[in-house]
Amino acid sequence: EVQLQASGGGLVQPGGSLRLSCAASGFRFGDYTIGWFRQAPGKKREAISFIDTDNGETYYADSVRGRFTISSNNAKKTVYLQMYRLESEDTAKYVCAAKRGVIQTHTDWYDYWGQGTQVTVRG
Repeated sequence: EVQLQASGGGLVQPGGSLRLSCAASGFRFGDYTIGWFRQAPGKKREAISFIDTDNGETYYADSVRGRFTISSNNAKKTVYLQMYRLESEDTAKYVCAAKRGVIQTHTDWYDYWGQGTQVTVRG
């Protein structure tokens, strides 16, 4: 059974930090790009950050570059998204997703999806 279990979301003040985790199981972790989309009410789904677990290549959306850092612990089959200097605009459900092979940002490429974890940034 394929699972992508996201955790680590919560309520933080603007300028605060959170660390999201995506724990994967049921597929060969090192063959996949894994990362995060976010979805907020009334907005299109946004590709946020991805990591190619084979070679470590990363992608960041312009909106988060310099504030978010993605990493992968292949032994634990877990991808992390460290988020700093959070802004109200970062409020969304963050959904972990996985695709075979190299990084791509379009949702249609992704094979597996988790249920996500809610991040709320509020003063």
